[in-house]
Parts: sequence; C-alpha cells; structure tokens
Amino acid sequence: MNQRNIRLRVAYDGTGFCGWQRQKNGMSIQELLEAALARITKEPVEVSGAGRTDAGVHAEAMTANFHTNAAMPAAAFQKALNSMLPKAVRVVAAAEAALDFHARFSAISKTYRYDFFTGAVQRPAERLYRTHAPCVFMPEHVRPCLELLLGSHDFSSFEAVGTRDRSKTGGRGAVRTIFRAECTADPARPEHFSFRFTGDGFLRCMVRNLAGTLIWAGAGKLSCEQFAAILAAQDRKQAGPTAPACGLFLEQVNYPE
Repeated sequence: MNQRNIRLRVAYDGTGFCGWQRQKNGMSIQELLEAALARITKEPVEVSGAGRTDAGVHAEAMTANFHTNAAMPAAAFQKALNSMLPKAVRVVAAAEAALDFHARFSAISKTYRYDFFTGAVQRPAERLYRTHAPCVFMPEHVRPCLELLLGSHDFSSFEAVGTRDRSKTGGRGAVRTIFRAECTADPARPEHFSFRFTGDGFLRCMVRNLAGTLIWAGAGKLSCEQFAAILAAQDRKQAGPTAPACGLFLEQVNYPE
C-alpha cells in the first residue's frame, strides 16, 4: 500500500494544555492527535505542526500533517478525529497533500493575533481568551513602534531567555522578517484591542514579549524612541514583560499556492 501525506487544519482552545508539542509535564495537542490517529490507522503516527504554541495559547488554524498507509479517504479523517478528540480540539479540515509537504518547513509565513482588554473590570467569560491590561491605552502611541518592526531585524530583545543554543554557528539566529504589524480596536466593544503580526517565523515567546512591551508604549510608559532602542539592544532585559498566554492566537499559516 502506498504511503500518503494527510494535511490537517486544527483549531483548539489552549486552556489546560501544555501547548502544541509533546511534553512530559502535561497533555499536548500533538499527543492527542497522535494517539487518536494511531487508533484510527492501526499504526504509529507522528504529527508535525506548523509551530509550537506554548501552554495556554490558542489556535484558529494550526496546520499539521502526518504520513500513513491507511486507505480511508482523506476527508474522513476529520469526522473520525473529531469523534475521539475533546471538544476543545477540532479538526476543521483534512485533505490529501504532496508527499514532500511539511506543515512547518513548507510554510512561508504565519499570522498571530494578540487580544487584550484595557478597561477596569473584565467580564469573566473573556478571561481565558483576552488578556486584562487595565490602562488608558492610546493606539496612536503604538503605531509608530509597529512600523519599526517591519522588515528583517534581530529580535533577541523579544526572545524568551534560554530558548536557543547561542553556541551554534550558522542559521539565521534571532533574525526574523515581519511583513505586517498592526493594532486594531473593536468598534463594537470599547477598550478591546488586538495586535496582529505576520512574519516568516517567530522566536519563542516573541509575540507575547512584543505585546507586553507595546502595551507599555500604548499606556504612555514607553516612547517610540525608547522602543527603537529596545529593539536595537538585542537584550531581553531591556524589553517589557511577557504578556499572558491567554490572549495569543495562531490565526493563519500561509503556504505557496
């Protein structure tokens, strides 16, 4: 039987999970999918994801893929998986893919969204999906900072400390390219804001560290000139706090057409 490559689009509520990647200290989305697919296909299955979302981070469109010898139609994997997975994890689509397709290495860009609320009292139903950052937030203070992020930069100042072996040579280090960086307000709900970043890749906790620093800028605690200095410093100690995981969503993964 010929081996096949199946591509999945997965949405999940990251609350209560240790993240996408298999971990020893809790249940991951990857582990859930692999266990369910092993039962469906009657063979060991390794699932590759487009990224490694951290504990508590959500996804609206995580792309994943796996190889299998199972003969069932690709679309049938969606129904089969959803019958076995917890309701916090849903397979939105399943389709045949080229054998050389890889959810991570074939991606050309990803979009992350960070949602936050700046009012004094947050509604309880929002607390797991939108960060509470009470302050007088001024988007006009943030937009010049966002413009500085566009293009290729060394984002060491926004990388979680200790997440990369800096002794290795080669590769691109902490350099990433940002194609879009914006701050939007919800016109229907006062004090509800979102950051959105599209780039060719992101360092560990990079979006959350950017969000924490940009919220400071929006609250008037940081000027655009100071933000530029933080970016140039390539020093995590210079940037603002890591924003909570609950506000972060992997919104989209893009591939060549």
